Amino acid sequence: MSRPANSEQERGTDRGRGVIEGAFALLEAMRRCGGEAGLTEIAVACTLPKGSAHRLLEQLLLVGAVERRGSRYRVGSQLYRLGQAWEPHPGLRMAARHPLHRLRAATGASALLTVLHHGRALTVASVPGEAEPLVPVRNGMSFLLDTAAGQVLSDRGRTRPGGRLPGAVLECAEVMDGVCCAALPVRGPDDRTVAAIAVMTLSGQGLQRAAQEAARAAAAVTAAIVRDGAPPCLPPVLHY
Repeated sequence: MSRPANSEQERGTDRGRGVIEGAFALLEAMRRCGGEAGLTEIAVACTLPKGSAHRLLEQLLLVGAVERRGSRYRVGSQLYRLGQAWEPHPGLRMAARHPLHRLRAATGASALLTVLHHGRALTVASVPGEAEPLVPVRNGMSFLLDTAAGQVLSDRGRTRPGGRLPGAVLECAEVMDGVCCAALPVRGPDDRTVAAIAVMTLSGQGLQRAAQEAARAAAAVTAAIVRDGAPPCLPPVLHY
């Protein structure tokens, strides 16, 4: 009698896994559609029957993972709050917030913080700057490891000839025409590289100065995560 029970349990697990996979496929489809889309567009994008897509969307609406505006759906605020809990290193994003804004103000360049994730340089914090028309920076976007940030994260960092920035990678128009980039490591308490601060600018002449400012930002983030450790626990909901 135990075998049929186990078989039923396994079938239930398979159904649960299918629902979860379908839900995430819907969310990914909305992301690819620019963050908002209609039912038909979403169903086509994730190759689900329209009826199945509608049922999943209604379930996601109930838990706040999806919001509806008219006949269109978009990712809900509950997912945004949960997503903010993902932390590649304790306190990293909080520690980088002010240094990134100061870096952007000092250089005019796009400033970003990346971590090594699934073989790519994943952006976890960013402040758009002058390179935005050519290379928009957004949290969640990723870069190949042959970029400046990717080389720093994969421990291939090098100092530009004649420079004095240990671990820095500087490149000009190597990845994209018209865009120059400098990246420097952020290190944890054990001196291991946990992230890379990068600046993207349209001026090759100002790259060395941008790299120096990025080095200051990376040092500030390093000091903060070494000093402060893990961030404090937050209450369930913050109201302002």
